Amino acid sequence: MTERFFQWVIDHPRRIYAGVLLLTVALGALIPNIQIDTDPENMLPADNPARVFHNEVKSRFALHDSIVVGAVAEEGIYNPASLAALHRLSKSILQIDGVVERDLMSLSEVDNIRQEGEGAIRFEWMMRNPPQTQAGADDIARSVASLPMLRNTLVSADGKAAAIYVPIEDKNESYRIAEEIRAIFAALDSGDTYYLTGLPVAEDQFGFEMFVQMGISAPMAGAMIFVLMLLFFRSLPLVVAPMVVAMSTVIATMGLLIGMGFTVHIMSSMIAIFLMPIAVVDSVHIMSEFADRYRPGRDARETMREVMRHLFKPMLLTSVTSAVGFLSLMLTPIPPVQIFGAFVAFGILLAFLLTIIYIPAYITRMKPETLSALQAAQHRSDKARGIDSLLRPIAALARRRQGGLLLAFTATLVFSAIGIGKIHINDNPINWFKSEHELRVADRALNSHFAGTYDAYLVLSAKEDGGALEKLNRDATRIAASSDGVSWRPLQAEADFSAALDRRITELDDALFNVEGDNAEIIEQLLATAEQARTASKTLSSPALLNWMAELQQHLADSGLVGKSNGLPQLVKTVNRELVSGEPQDYRIPATAAGVAQTLLQYQSSHRPADLWHFVTPDYRSALLWVQLTSGDNQHMNAVVALVEQYVADNPPPLAVELQWAGKAYLNSVWQDAMVAGMMDSLMSAFAVVLIMMVLLFRSLLWGLLAMLPLTLTISLIYGMVGWLGIDYDMPIAVLSALTLGLSVDFAIHFIERTRSYLHSGRGYAETMRLMFDEPGRAIARNALVIALGFTPLLFAPLVPYVTVGIFLATIMAASALVTLLLLPAGIWALQRWLVPADKAMPVAADA
Repeated sequence: MTERFFQWVIDHPRRIYAGVLLLTVALGALIPNIQIDTDPENMLPADNPARVFHNEVKSRFALHDSIVVGAVAEEGIYNPASLAALHRLSKSILQIDGVVERDLMSLSEVDNIRQEGEGAIRFEWMMRNPPQTQAGADDIARSVASLPMLRNTLVSADGKAAAIYVPIEDKNESYRIAEEIRAIFAALDSGDTYYLTGLPVAEDQFGFEMFVQMGISAPMAGAMIFVLMLLFFRSLPLVVAPMVVAMSTVIATMGLLIGMGFTVHIMSSMIAIFLMPIAVVDSVHIMSEFADRYRPGRDARETMREVMRHLFKPMLLTSVTSAVGFLSLMLTPIPPVQIFGAFVAFGILLAFLLTIIYIPAYITRMKPETLSALQAAQHRSDKARGIDSLLRPIAALARRRQGGLLLAFTATLVFSAIGIGKIHINDNPINWFKSEHELRVADRALNSHFAGTYDAYLVLSAKEDGGALEKLNRDATRIAASSDGVSWRPLQAEADFSAALDRRITELDDALFNVEGDNAEIIEQLLATAEQARTASKTLSSPALLNWMAELQQHLADSGLVGKSNGLPQLVKTVNRELVSGEPQDYRIPATAAGVAQTLLQYQSSHRPADLWHFVTPDYRSALLWVQLTSGDNQHMNAVVALVEQYVADNPPPLAVELQWAGKAYLNSVWQDAMVAGMMDSLMSAFAVVLIMMVLLFRSLLWGLLAMLPLTLTISLIYGMVGWLGIDYDMPIAVLSALTLGLSVDFAIHFIERTRSYLHSGRGYAETMRLMFDEPGRAIARNALVIALGFTPLLFAPLVPYVTVGIFLATIMAASALVTLLLLPAGIWALQRWLVPADKAMPVAADA
């Protein structure tokens, strides 16, 4: 079957060329429809409970994603020039399309609260116009210092920086809005330094720069691979072939992904980078063996058939195992990772198909003199340019120090296992940029001055109290029973009890206009009972619960994990202070629910009454604490969550409320945790499947286990070093395990397949190893060098995930090749008595 297939391939090169061209052009034509998506929310499925709740909270409290703008003046922000520039900046930002004007927070857009006589307060703009004198600036400073909700949020505690919180209607427009704000910076004549940061702009700007990088990194990596193959094979016409296979694979795979309607996320943007090395691996094996077997005057077609007979099975198995490694990513609960795994797996199998049809068709059409020059040049290149000199000491070590190598690898495995135990899972979209990037610089500057530019929301929701409903129906029924003309229709349990109660109160109000005498008195009693139940249902206006929330906030602040938190307690305390005396001792929660209600009613007369509903719902059944963090690391967020859980366990709230988290910082921690659990499942599943495939391939449990040794040691070593070096285990590093699995097994299959053929032909261990470090060893070394060095251009990318992939790709390839060339010979040496049937056993003593 395979003989006839390859005969057809060799006999019909023009059809092969046309088919490859048609496939590439057809799928490549879909690439212009590309849609970029860098929203970390999409790391979670749309129906993920944390994501659903996050979006529900944003809707419930009318919240928007925000860009944080900061002005820093080393001599202090409270001076007429700095405040005038800040005022101009704020007003200019309000003119930008896509900014939610009513919710923008700046000194020019918020209220100052002052006492205006006993029991009366006055709301006035904090900075309606910029002050003309230093005395005016100092007055603003005193006002901000007296308002806890603004202090260290709008102006830093040291008075050297002021912030503007810019809410945006659509987070996908944040990069455009950020660019317009940066243009305003340039027009300001202030001597202050201006910064811009925030997760929405980091995510959107990464999408823009990622799109640019996609067009730079993959072609540069391809060019480097091309140059390296040219150095190895010394034939321009020959190395064109694997580059055609690689480019066709990348274009077709990306075109299919985009054509099927999938967006390009941070992971799928790296598909081209992952496929480029994998797509040339089989081509290098074919070209290496062809160059070794071909002799001038020999029929190239026959030589190619011989090569393909020899390589087809190991290439098929290596491609399938590599695809299985990436398909295992489908087991993760992260949609972008699933898409990445599926399409890389598709690309690997497509590259295999293109390789076995295009490379044979291409090489056999080359002129005999070109093939002769190739064969001569390649052997001169190997001898003179270092492949053999590189392999010589490795071969000597592998053949003479087997016992020492096994001990060294065992120690390495133990060392790696300890390192793996030290791995910490962490990610932060801001850290996707290099440390000198303007967003990273702004992030450091603003978080050093303010309470934090990262947001998390702690939401308190009243639990439905069936007893309250039962009591209301019982009391109302008893009141109505004393009259023949009035009845009470029992309220039914429903999700929105407050809304149902409001409707019943409205009905009773309307009924009062239509009755007189005793019935009117009964309805008034029913109305009073219903209103009393409504007041009781406003759980989040309870003084006891508000005081508990304030104590929780103080605990968060004292922990050092949280910059500060804002919520209903601060608002109520501030208004109460100004209503009573304006003195610090009256900065407290009123003793009664009526007192709390009065403060909230007073706040409704401010210039920004809607701000109240960012912290509590109109039915007072749900409230929110805005938690500001100076770090967006998910490890930091997890520590805050654990702190709150412990506090609630030790200090239960006085009323029945449920606490849940929302906000971008929290969502990042959720998908990171899901990714780690999913990656472990996928890696273990893929490992088991590949082991089964190895056992079936070699028809031997022992050979199958031996084939898994390089993979096991390489993955352990790579991730052990991640732990020892304290590198954050993030998404790009996590998915590299799939690449490690595929490429390590690739080398192992080729090494073992050839070793078995030599051993079963009666050669001893020493002779087998000598042969293995000839052509097979050169092919493995070439592949490792081409891929490891081919991705050095990624080290110069401005985006950290690309740099990470470049470093780890090179390390993985070098480690995989070295482990294969050293560990497998040592393992075979140790197990040689059991690896070959007795009738074909090696002369162990003589070879050892």
